[in-house]
Amino acid sequence: MSSDASPAPAPVTLREVASAAGVSVATASKALNGQGRMTAETRERIRETAQRLGFRPNSLAQSLLRKRSFTVGLLTNDTYGRFSLPLMAGVSDALVDAGVSVFLCNVEDDPRLGQLHVEAMLDKRVDGIIATGKRIDRHLPIDLSNLRIPVIYAFTQPDPGSVAFVSDDAGGARLAVEHFCGLGRRRIAHVSGPASFAVVHERARAYREVLAEHGLPAAEPLLGAWSEGWGHEAVAKLFDSRGRGETPDAVFCGNDQIARGVIDALRERGIRLPEDVGVVGFDNWEIVAEATRPPLTSVDMNLATLGREAGLALLSLVGGQAAAPGIRKLPCRLVVRQSCGRPPGG
Repeated sequence: MSSDASPAPAPVTLREVASAAGVSVATASKALNGQGRMTAETRERIRETAQRLGFRPNSLAQSLLRKRSFTVGLLTNDTYGRFSLPLMAGVSDALVDAGVSVFLCNVEDDPRLGQLHVEAMLDKRVDGIIATGKRIDRHLPIDLSNLRIPVIYAFTQPDPGSVAFVSDDAGGARLAVEHFCGLGRRRIAHVSGPASFAVVHERARAYREVLAEHGLPAAEPLLGAWSEGWGHEAVAKLFDSRGRGETPDAVFCGNDQIARGVIDALRERGIRLPEDVGVVGFDNWEIVAEATRPPLTSVDMNLATLGREAGLALLSLVGGQAAAPGIRKLPCRLVVRQSCGRPPGG
């Protein structure tokens, strides 16, 4: 049987690169691996030749040579990827220039599944592991404290003496409340999630502190579920039993879903946004924030940046550099849309 398909071209070899560049195979290898002594011009000429010919180094051979796999594992129990996917994008961005690949394993909340994934990663000789989750005050259901490879924690509770990265929740809450104060809002309510979450208390504490600094009263935060339904219900609690001059002119919400429920309930009551009441959410979940009417101002936890910093830290540990243990808090940012308005001159 005849076939019109042409055979795939043979891959370019290191010997062909060396010949085209007019150097020995050993010199070509050292130039492409950033090793050896040679002039900058020679090293650049070899690299340009390799790129022009389409030379791709054998990753397995490189791994054996350097005793590294150039892969990193990312463990998470964030089933929906709400936090882990943007964080993974940041990790990948940090590692791509070093030729390191990232693969994601979802351990759910199953210790046995988590252990299986860790053992598989060790069998594949990953260079390190980044552990992440769906909340910063809970540990993944696996023990990563005594592995023979570096481990970095990001957006999850770390082991003692390890390196971890989290968002500055209190700082993010400050951004939201300061923004309201800058807009001239004076009756600012806070609607947040369950009391069992540490971030709920961090954000509430920052809310109270900012209002005290501005000489404004702080109402007791309303705590409930992380849901639109709770946001809708909270509006009834805030508006049904108070006189017109006592109702809030701003609502700071613990996440974007709560904020969306608040906005829907306010609209149903004929309350104008942002003219009568401003609303700010938390998380900047764009699929929710941008689809809200009006579009929702929200605190962004900068998860991609957090992931990038975690990836760079892991690269340093893999490279043999020491890192001081402890939790690094990274700043949040406020993404201003139409749900609360902009301050004068903003």
